[in-house]
Amino acid sequence: MAKNTIAQYSATASSNTDVANIDIDEGMAPSNVNNALRAIMGHLKDMDVGTSALTSPDFTAFKVGGTTITATGAELNFVDGVTSNIQTQLNSKLSTLALSDLGVTATAAELNYNDLTTLGTSQASKVVTADANGVVTFDNGIVEESTAITSSSLAATLDLHTGTNFTHTLTENVTYTFSNPGASGRASAFTLKVTQDSTARTITWPSSVDWPNATAPTLSTTSGAVDVFVFVTYSGGTTYYGFAAGQAMG
Repeated sequence: MAKNTIAQYSATASSNTDVANIDIDEGMAPSNVNNALRAIMGHLKDMDVGTSALTSPDFTAFKVGGTTITATGAELNFVDGVTSNIQTQLNSKLSTLALSDLGVTATAAELNYNDLTTLGTSQASKVVTADANGVVTFDNGIVEESTAITSSSLAATLDLHTGTNFTHTLTENVTYTFSNPGASGRASAFTLKVTQDSTARTITWPSSVDWPNATAPTLSTTSGAVDVFVFVTYSGGTTYYGFAAGQAMG
């Protein structure tokens, strides 16, 4: 087969017996030397201008316009299948990009809740943050949820994971349990508002409660009477310091 391009040349030297159908085998005409060289030069030029292509070149260093290409073959393959200017495509996508395209479900208004004036100081309709020292400053009042509890089988639990202000209308004599006060070394504080029903009910407090003078207050017995108690613990619930904030109210 006539070797009309460099891609058709053989890596086995003895197999190259012609150039562009010009015989270069043993015993060739002397004039074929010149003709063959001219044909080879033509093949090289075809390769130079891109008329013919290399089949599987392997470059150790490659320049374009004098600039060395440092991307690996794998990196260049990232653009395999790209049919137009990448930047133009990106600009087009960015111009129509929505938060949902990024997997964000928050609205722009919700994201703007993070637009704070001072980190650590609360603002109306903004998220609450801590400053660099971990301090939170509330600009206005604080409103906390009140958690109603009920007793069952003479027992009731005040779970500090559910709130810090509890209310309980007594329907039976009850034994309280305090749970989840926080890790050791942390302080927890909560209030308990007890309303007496038509029958004077009694309360058995957890043994971990330490009352002033080691004496629990006497519960109000009048129907509808309200007693309010405050509890503070500084050691993960080992000891609760209990105080009567007000009794026989309501």
